[in-house]
Amino acid sequence: MKTISEIRDSLRIARRKLQEGYATHHQPARHLHAHTRIVDEHLRMVWQLLAMPPELTLVAVGGYGRTELFPKSDIDLLILLPQQPDEPLQQRLQDLVGKLWDIGLEVGHSVRTIGDCMAESSDVTVQTNLLEARHITGSKPLFVEMRETLSEHLNRRAFYLAKVKEQEQRHTRFLDTDYNLEPNIKESPGGLRDLQTVLWIARASGFGDTWRKLAEAKLITALEAAAIVRHENLLQTLRIRLHYLAGRREDRILFDYQTELAEQMHIEATETRRASEHLMQRYYRTKRAVLQLNAVLLQNLHTHLFPEGATIRPLNERFLACDNLLEARDETLFEHDPAAIMESFLLMEQHPNLTGFSVPTARALLRARPKIDAAFRRDPRIRDLFMKILRQPQGITHVLRRMSRSGILGRYLPAFGRIVGQMQHDLFHVYTVDEHILMVVHNVRCFALEKHAHELPLCNKLMKDFARPEVLYIAALFHDIAKGRGGDHAIKGRADAARFCKQHGLTKEDSELVVWLVQHHLFLSATAQTRDLSDQDVIAAFAENIPNDRYLVALYLLTVADIRGTSPKIWNVWKGKLLEDLFWSTRRFMVGGKIANQVGEVRRLAAETLSLYAISPEVYELLWAQLDAEYFLRHEPHEIAWHARLLSHRVNSEAPVVKTRLSRIGEGLQVLVYTPDKPYLFARICSFFARMSYNIMEAKVHTTHHGYALDSFLVMDANNEKTVYRDVMNYIEYELAQQLTSDAPLATPPVGRVSRQFKHFPIAPQVNIARDEKGRHFLSIVAGDRTGLLARIAFLLAQHHIELRSAKINTLGARAEDTFWISGEALDRPEEVDDLRDALQKQLA
Repeated sequence: MKTISEIRDSLRIARRKLQEGYATHHQPARHLHAHTRIVDEHLRMVWQLLAMPPELTLVAVGGYGRTELFPKSDIDLLILLPQQPDEPLQQRLQDLVGKLWDIGLEVGHSVRTIGDCMAESSDVTVQTNLLEARHITGSKPLFVEMRETLSEHLNRRAFYLAKVKEQEQRHTRFLDTDYNLEPNIKESPGGLRDLQTVLWIARASGFGDTWRKLAEAKLITALEAAAIVRHENLLQTLRIRLHYLAGRREDRILFDYQTELAEQMHIEATETRRASEHLMQRYYRTKRAVLQLNAVLLQNLHTHLFPEGATIRPLNERFLACDNLLEARDETLFEHDPAAIMESFLLMEQHPNLTGFSVPTARALLRARPKIDAAFRRDPRIRDLFMKILRQPQGITHVLRRMSRSGILGRYLPAFGRIVGQMQHDLFHVYTVDEHILMVVHNVRCFALEKHAHELPLCNKLMKDFARPEVLYIAALFHDIAKGRGGDHAIKGRADAARFCKQHGLTKEDSELVVWLVQHHLFLSATAQTRDLSDQDVIAAFAENIPNDRYLVALYLLTVADIRGTSPKIWNVWKGKLLEDLFWSTRRFMVGGKIANQVGEVRRLAAETLSLYAISPEVYELLWAQLDAEYFLRHEPHEIAWHARLLSHRVNSEAPVVKTRLSRIGEGLQVLVYTPDKPYLFARICSFFARMSYNIMEAKVHTTHHGYALDSFLVMDANNEKTVYRDVMNYIEYELAQQLTSDAPLATPPVGRVSRQFKHFPIAPQVNIARDEKGRHFLSIVAGDRTGLLARIAFLLAQHHIELRSAKINTLGARAEDTFWISGEALDRPEEVDDLRDALQKQLA
């Protein structure tokens, strides 16, 4: 009999050979079964070595119990006892578990009697574990008794409902989106857990525990069973390789592993797409298929478990509602009249109580997909039906998602089909292109709904007044549809959109708007986030490119929807304010009114606010006398009034003045700094906020006539969206003032780590130093974002004797796109500009 040390060595060698063998045979099910047998064998060795009592039973549960033991998964065990253990037996059980860890098994175990098992089986997780229990060694009669007792107590209907609810909650927990860019291959919608859920319910219901048995029970067809096995093989292959690559239990297809996974699976890059993108597209399409098959099987199981008579309601001569499921009266309908495919989705919208398709109709739709060909797409009836779908008052997003998941939308719009499951490596989109597009359509649709009006009141008002909103849905569908083809996706998408509009009979006016929106969908966000919106010439130049007010409204709505559809973390109230400011400034300009930030108007509005505080002009004019026109152009009236209230009695203060207030936009803090100007001042302020892990969203830097710095900042906590900013106001006012009184040399500011995604999809730093239309120098940078980046840039500028006048900070996920307006004599000397550019490039890299 082997010793523990010998058993440990035997297990290690067997597992190593198993891993080496997988590189040759690539058969995941065979690999998982082989791993299970290896562990079974070594568990029995330890059990026998310790001479465990014969009346005890060692039982495999969980994935190990169903003989699907992945390389780094835990070994889930149940030690079944005939009665409660006494103290000596408890000590022997502890020794057993310790020895199992000693030989290299990561064990998750429970010790129960049959009574314990039944008492805890009300927990659906425990019930599921017991359902797939498998005898390893020990008393077989005790194991059989446990299985029979469980079967007697199992409520099949309750188990079905519990597992379906568990799946719904899991899908919601994983954001209920098919296409997270680093999906969990086990738990995400369409992952292995969705297949296991079906088999658990089928097993509990007496239909068997393999896809072949389910096909024999007529729950699925033989073709569906073969498709499931094919998709399950891919998911299992990826999970096995992930465990070996990571050297641990890792179920997320992280960026860290995607390239190597593609290489191992002999997937090659193409001219416009990485090998990892092809791999992930294959994975996403498998997920979509699994979701469809999961829905079919769960519906079939529901029908068998709840066979009560269905409520049938006719909808028209071709379709009826069967228990709130849409069903074609004739299963061959789609074959002999393909237009009914599109009609079925229109009916889903028109009857919001419908929750899906019946199993026969869902299968008929899948069989009919090859009918969606060029002739189908040319059919005027079908084009008219699709436009009716886009013009319905409700259900547009749900139906488009359903069309996408069933593969219908991608076949009807081939350009959309090409981007299904396509990744985006720009460090701010967290969805695939198709999922992002559908999110944008959803966002546009939400603008019109009263239940969302409180989130974006301007969008809600504009959307309610927008005639023919289908124009916006079409623009949203096509705005990114040409990604992945190389070149400018907006230009290529414009051609696709123009073709669609012509084919679907849109008016000349609406067609031109759609095409213009697709081509210019980035125009408003780029202007708002990188240009100086206090500059009247910037507003005028932007407005000159907007044909009329309908175009402006449409572009604004599409832009907000687009940014909010990139990632849950990208949008914030600051971005919203920038877009809204540009919208209103442009609208005023287009109707011939004054731009609101003209100096005289701004001073008048600020003075009105100050009068409410009983502050006389003689007081604040002392401060205003030290400020030039640029100050009044770049600050809003409420900011100017706030500065005047705080500084009118401190115009010549030698001590730094630092004041904070909650931002009027509802998020973050406004910080005012007023102090005699000195070198490295701005860099010192940026370093302070970097050490707090606060992001500077906006910086307005001004120097008074008498040499004082009057700088204002909007800052937000980079790590915690729930920060109570009121709690840190006093800290900032005191600590930053103390920092500014220090004469100690400024240390090189700290820089945080780049994101994990950036390491795998790095951005080549871009640095541009040029003059704008007014001859002012500006610096624009594109780089991977990290805490302290702005402080480092400010430090370098100060080293090169460059003054920063203002900054536009635009963070898109892990990508920074910042613009700075700068001044300094060095900017007139080309060789010094080159030195600065090189230094910045080196720093950003």
